[in-house]
Amino acid sequence: MNSKHGHSNHVRPDHPTDPPTHPSSPASGAPSRRTLLGGLAGAAALAATQWTPVGLIPASEAGAAPTPPDFPTGITLGVQQYRNWSGELRADDVWTAVPAHPSDVVILANWARAKGYRLRPRGMSHNWSPILIPTGADTSHTLMVDTTQHLTSLVVNPGSPTTVTVETGCSVERLLTALEQAGRGLIATTAPGKLSVGGVLAIGAHGSGIPTPGETLPQGGTYGTLSNLVLSLTAVVWNQAAGAYVLRTFQRNDPEIGPFLVHLGRAFVTEVTLQTNANQRLRCQNFYHDQIGTLLGPAGGGGKKLADYIRDSGRVEVIWFPFTTVPWLKVWSVAPSKPWVSTRVENPYPYTFANFVTEDQAKFLADIATGNVGATEVFTNAEMAVVGSGLIVTWTWDIWGWSKNTQLFVEPTTLRIHEGGWAVLTARANVQRVLNEFFVRYTGLLGAYKANGQYPCNSPIELRVTGIDRASEVVTANAVEPTLSAARPRPDHPEWDTVVWLDVATLPGTPANHDFYQQMDAWIWGNYTGNYACVRPEWSKGWAYGVDGAWTDTAAVTGRIPNSFRTGLPTTSNFDAARATFNKYDPGRVFSNTFLDLLLP
Repeated sequence: MNSKHGHSNHVRPDHPTDPPTHPSSPASGAPSRRTLLGGLAGAAALAATQWTPVGLIPASEAGAAPTPPDFPTGITLGVQQYRNWSGELRADDVWTAVPAHPSDVVILANWARAKGYRLRPRGMSHNWSPILIPTGADTSHTLMVDTTQHLTSLVVNPGSPTTVTVETGCSVERLLTALEQAGRGLIATTAPGKLSVGGVLAIGAHGSGIPTPGETLPQGGTYGTLSNLVLSLTAVVWNQAAGAYVLRTFQRNDPEIGPFLVHLGRAFVTEVTLQTNANQRLRCQNFYHDQIGTLLGPAGGGGKKLADYIRDSGRVEVIWFPFTTVPWLKVWSVAPSKPWVSTRVENPYPYTFANFVTEDQAKFLADIATGNVGATEVFTNAEMAVVGSGLIVTWTWDIWGWSKNTQLFVEPTTLRIHEGGWAVLTARANVQRVLNEFFVRYTGLLGAYKANGQYPCNSPIELRVTGIDRASEVVTANAVEPTLSAARPRPDHPEWDTVVWLDVATLPGTPANHDFYQQMDAWIWGNYTGNYACVRPEWSKGWAYGVDGAWTDTAAVTGRIPNSFRTGLPTTSNFDAARATFNKYDPGRVFSNTFLDLLLP
């Protein structure tokens, strides 16, 4: 239990009532695998394991790889290991630079071009996909650039609306804290706060929320991704006339800014200015009484559906463990005054029960490591029991506070999982259909595997719903859409105003999971088509599933993934236009890796 976020942060309601019957689970951080990869077993070892990689070993003490030649003086250099969030992608002894100023990144880029090196911008590494360093990559000519030490400045700019200028190594939590102190906030944000601003913008990160009927969007807000908040950005780009990399600032109405708004690590952005909205007080009710088959059942009929909750509040998240009967349903609503039954929260991460490794989780991890999946159903039901009891014990079944305190709830101490992620773009009226078809396929496929004695999934599905990245929600006139955002509108389908985010999790290393994900992936892309919906990858998660797991289906990486950013979009701002922009401003491919060479050649 993390005492920093314990009971002292909560004020019990004046008139406590019996808690509703609703659950929770380690949100996007249920059981994980990174400790599994290290061969660790036992609660003590797991709980003691730190997600943050070993600290930087100074170059003078690093006896591993040869020192990068003629490295620029005055910039800190050392060796560090890399681990992605789930531990599936890892690299040891990677040379890492720690720039003190954005100008240092310019120096590094020009050095890298001259010496045949590649730069990989490093934030908090809370990412699944191989856009930073692919698995098994040769990193002998790779230099990670740690943005989180010094590229963290933040200034709130008064105005209408109030904006914030922030360097990309700053954390989301620190950004939201500074905004809260200025009376500002965001409509929705990511569940983890220990993410770098640069990292979340690179992949088009999102929260959960669409407007209720009659709700007015506050000035400076967006129901789309965080990338849709960008008003300007500064990136390190190649200047042909100068024959060198330089810093250049792009405004949101610059036609060339589109690819930089979600750049997938194919660029290096050092600073952004974001629009903000007046901060909101949010109530978050945590339910665990809805039968999952009803909540995600077909539209119409008896029982309350998720679409009904969305209609009433606009802001929901479903976390459901397979082989259980009820999900952890989070329902946020705008509430300027504290409901008398709600617990006031003054700090983020209120669900302390979800942010540490339990002994049962550790034991199950050890079983998975040996291929023993027989206890899967017992495990997932125990996880849901922890949710239900945890909400009661911590008085967090109904909480109220400033937006960040109810929306940030995943900490780095949470057990890690692999997550596959898909974004389904559709009309709001079709949201329940999207959810029901997904649920029927997911449970049907799990049942077929179970009949063969296989349990490929032991961690929750996570469902969220957002709006699209509307240019009209940007305060800059003639704003350019994020070219590669999964939430980008389709001009040929103006009725597609909503994105349903489908995430499927399991512990990496779980037997048969590759086959399961490959089948789910193929079905999702084949089902949500035509005039009904379209699919795009959730860039930070698993996608392009092949026989060897995520990102290994080369035909998808070079075919249907790029095509999802071509179909229905103008040739002047589609996938190919983005690729051309990246190649124009980084012709030497200093900001790339072998995987991005395949995805964005």
